[in-house]
Amino acid sequence: MVAVGATALVLLLIGDPAGAAPTTDPPPAATVQVSAETVLPGSPQGPAADTADTVSADPGESARRATGTLRALLRDFLNFLPALGIALALLAVAAVLARLVRMGLRAALASWERADATAALVAVLIWLLALGAALSVLAGDARALVGSVGLFGLALSWALQTPIESFTGWLLNSFRSYYRIGDRIGVGEVFGDVVRIDFLTTTVFEAGGPDKRVQAAQATGALITFPNYEVLRSNVVNYTRDFPYVWDELTIGVANESDIALAARVIQQTAGEVIGERMQGAARAYADLLERSNLAWDVSPDPEVYASTQDAWTDITVRYLVPAREMRRWSSRLLLAVNRALAADDVADRVFASYPRNQVQPVPPPRWATRDEDRSSADEERL
Repeated sequence: MVAVGATALVLLLIGDPAGAAPTTDPPPAATVQVSAETVLPGSPQGPAADTADTVSADPGESARRATGTLRALLRDFLNFLPALGIALALLAVAAVLARLVRMGLRAALASWERADATAALVAVLIWLLALGAALSVLAGDARALVGSVGLFGLALSWALQTPIESFTGWLLNSFRSYYRIGDRIGVGEVFGDVVRIDFLTTTVFEAGGPDKRVQAAQATGALITFPNYEVLRSNVVNYTRDFPYVWDELTIGVANESDIALAARVIQQTAGEVIGERMQGAARAYADLLERSNLAWDVSPDPEVYASTQDAWTDITVRYLVPAREMRRWSSRLLLAVNRALAADDVADRVFASYPRNQVQPVPPPRWATRDEDRSSADEERL
C-alpha cells in the first residue's frame, strides 16, 4: 500500500506540466524481414531458405532517439523548476510563520499551562497547510493531488501507527495534564520524576522500588525514556500533581502477651511528637482538596494507629502524611523514635517485641489404638 501511494504521488509530481506541447519522435527506421515463405528472385533454395534475413536500421538513428529523450527530460526539468521554487518558498514562509506564531502564543498565553501545547499544535497545522499547498503547486492539479495524497496518507497512517499513537498521547497529556515536568509519576513499570516531555517520548529520573537495587522511593540516578503511547495503554499515577503529599504507614509487631493498648498509645504519641506538627498543614490541604472534589471524608490532622492480629503476634500500624519524596526519611525517624519509646523502663516490662516461635503440643493416641493394646495384653496373659 505504501508503494502504491508513493508511486502515484511521484508520477503525479513528475508528469508533464499542464499545457506543455506534445513531442513527436521521428518514426523508427523500417525493418524489412524476409521469411522463408517468400521466395525472391535469385534466392537460394533448400534449407537456407528457412532462415530469416533481417535488414538492420541505421545505427545513427538510435543515437538520435537517445538524444531526443535526453532533451525531453531536460525540457521537462526546466519547466518544473518554477513550480519547485514556488513550493520551496511556501515551505520557507511556513517555517518563519510557524516560529513567529509559536513565539507570539507563548508570550500571550504565558500564564496558561497549556500554552506550549497550543503553540505546537498551531505550528503543526501551519506546516500541514503549507505542505498541501506546495504539493498542489508541484502537481498542478489539486483534485488529482487529493486522491493521491489520500492514498499515500492512508498507507503512512498504517505504517507509522506507533509514532502517531505517541503523538496522540502527547496531545492528550498536553491538554489533560496527566503529568508535567517535575512531577513524580508511575506509568506501567516506569517510576520516577519527569524531566523532559517531547512529541513522541517522555524522560524521567528513575526512583527505586521493590524489584530494584534501591528499594525505597528514592532516585537511582538512571534516566528512563518511554513512548508517549503508554499514556493511552497504561495507568498513569501522579504522586505530586495537585497534592505533593502521600499517606505512608509504619508497622510494629508486638507479642500477644504484651499490653496491646499501651503499645498502641505509646506508638501514637511518639508519631505525634515526630511528625504530627508537620502533618497538620498537609492534612488540612488534603481535606480542602477532597471537599473541592465533592468527597466529604474525615481527614485526621494527627497520625492514626490501627491494630491487626497475625499468626503469633499483633501488628500495630501508624498511618501518617508526608511529602512524596521524603517517605524514607520520615519512616526512619519514626522507627527510631518508636524503638526508643518502647524500650523505656515503664514500657519494656509490659510490651514485648514479636518473635517467631513454634509450639509443640502432645496429642493423645486415638481410642481404637488403646483398645487394640488392651486386647493384645489380655491374649498374652492367657497364653
